[in-house]
Amino acid sequence: MSPDINCIIIDDEPKAIDLLEKRLAVLFPTLYIAGKYTQWKDGMEAVREKTPDILFLDISMPEKSGIDFLKLFPSIPFQVIFITAHSEFALQAIKFSAAGYVLKPIDDYELSFAVNKALERIKDKPASKEPASPTGNNHNHNARKIGIPNIKGVDYLNPDDILYFESVNKYTKVVTPNYSIMSSYNLGAYRKILDEQVFYSVHRSYIANMNHIKSYQTSGMLIMDDNMQIPVARSVRADFLSVFNQISRTARKENDN
Repeated sequence: MSPDINCIIIDDEPKAIDLLEKRLAVLFPTLYIAGKYTQWKDGMEAVREKTPDILFLDISMPEKSGIDFLKLFPSIPFQVIFITAHSEFALQAIKFSAAGYVLKPIDDYELSFAVNKALERIKDKPASKEPASPTGNNHNHNARKIGIPNIKGVDYLNPDDILYFESVNKYTKVVTPNYSIMSSYNLGAYRKILDEQVFYSVHRSYIANMNHIKSYQTSGMLIMDDNMQIPVARSVRADFLSVFNQISRTARKENDN
C-alpha cells in the first residue's frame, strides 16, 4: 500500500474523528491523515488546497450536509467515503459514486471494504481511459477488482471471474468457476457496487453475471456455466429477457466476426 495516500476527515464530532483515526491507524497504518476538521468551511478550504486522495465525510453536520458540501465542487477528483449515523442518505451518496457508506458505530469490515475500494480506484485511475464495452465483454486486465470481505480479510476478484452471488442467511456466497467465497457482506451490499450492465439481480437471493449464463429456460430458470440452476423472479423476467437477448445477439455477432 502506498504511503502517499493523503486523507482528510470532516466530521462535526471530535470524538467521531478520533475514533475513525484510531481505526484507520490499525487497519491502514500507511494512510496519511493530512487534516481533521469539525467545520465544513475549514474542511472545504483544506480539500481545495491539499486535494486529498480520500475524503472521509460525515453527512449530518450543522449548516451544511455532506451531500451539500460535495455539490459545491464542480468536479470531485478524490474518493469519498461517507461516515454517518444516518442510513437514509445512502441513495443520494450513490449519485456521487462514493467508494463507501459506513454507518456509525464503525464496523471494521465495512470500513476496510470502503477504503480498499477507494484504494483500488486510485490505483486503477491511470488505466481508466479505455472505455468499457456496453455489454460487459471488455476483458481488460486492468479492470477494477471487487473486494470480497470474509472472516480472513478481503479477497480481490476480477468481475469477469465471478459467475454469481448467492444469499446465504445474512452472508453472501461468491461463486467462481474454481471455488467459492463466503462473504461477511449481505447481498444488498453487492447490489450497490456491481455494474448493472454485467450483473443482473434476477432474484432476491441471486445476482447473476450475464456473461456466464449458458441458457434461459421458459420455466424461468437460468443455467449458469457451472450448471447451477438459478430462478428468475416473475417480476423481473420481461426486463431480464430484453437485456439477456440483447447480450446474446451481440455475442453471436462477435463470434461470427
